[in-house]
Amino acid sequence: MEGRLLLVEDDLSLQKVLMEQLRLRGWESVATASGKTALELVASDPPDLVLLDIGLEDMDGLQVCRELRRHSDLPIVLVTAADTPEMKITALELGADDYLTKPFYFGELLARMKAVLRRTRQQGGQRGTSELQVGVLHISLELREVRQNGVLLRLTKTEFDLLKELARYPDQVLTYEHFLKTIWGEGAEDVRALHVHMSNLRRKLEPDVTSQRHVLTVPGVGYRFRSDTQERDR
Repeated sequence: MEGRLLLVEDDLSLQKVLMEQLRLRGWESVATASGKTALELVASDPPDLVLLDIGLEDMDGLQVCRELRRHSDLPIVLVTAADTPEMKITALELGADDYLTKPFYFGELLARMKAVLRRTRQQGGQRGTSELQVGVLHISLELREVRQNGVLLRLTKTEFDLLKELARYPDQVLTYEHFLKTIWGEGAEDVRALHVHMSNLRRKLEPDVTSQRHVLTVPGVGYRFRSDTQERDR
């Protein structure tokens, strides 16, 4: 079995087609046309992945994504007919792990879902391996928690993975290509998505994002994580 999927789609004909195709490819799927029902299903029996349409009738899919991220870091792939950079940025800022525009090829959807799920399972396999301490940040790989000066930070799955990668190589410049390959997998090229997620992470780490105390931008190259933050944050 590939995984357990919650499909949130109010186009019932598309919902039916997707459910059948996913079943044939080894996915155990539950579908709903309601955003409110989706939230209830996740709360009662969390799936491995949520495929979420933005244009729902009872509740905007972006609202559903926002609510899910308040309580869960489960993988979310958003689907929408709105093909604009602004919509994509909004989706990523709300914590979506990936974004797909209608109409789409089923093969591309399947590949994106598998990539997101593969990353999640690989991260799960790292539970219990170690902890990282860099400056004022304590990162528990086992619990997937980050504390800054003892205060728990609420990070999305992607934000945690980016921070973990930065903290593993303190004071070293990691290129855009490094992050895309490590976080999103071979062939990933969406640097804009990387910038959005890194910006979200920085807002949660920095009291003043313009100061760049922790995550420093190396223009045109990548990012560097500063390890000498203990004295700066006192």
